Amino acid sequence: MVSEEAVVEHLAQFADVSERSEKGWRIFSRGEKIFLCVEEGKTPLRIELRCDRKLGQTLQERYESVMESRALGRNGIEVVCTGQLSDDEIFDLVRHAYEVSAPEESVE
Repeated sequence: MVSEEAVVEHLAQFADVSERSEKGWRIFSRGEKIFLCVEEGKTPLRIELRCDRKLGQTLQERYESVMESRALGRNGIEVVCTGQLSDDEIFDLVRHAYEVSAPEESVE
């Protein structure tokens, strides 16, 4: 099962990621958008991440360990890392969350 440390190490490859701690959560943002929340020190690991709605719905239907995010609402999912999703799938979801949180380009 994926660990908190492995997720944080995975985030090191992404540019412009900021981190803050709040009420037992490590919160990762890209610009002003939160894209990932990791509950500190929990086993199994619990993460909340920004996600495309259709992908989120599909994952919720397929896995009981995936549910709607409490922090991000309909724009995110909560995953309890119990082994239903592989480490690679979790890392893919983290990358997806980062990508969908790209700052919007201004049109001039």
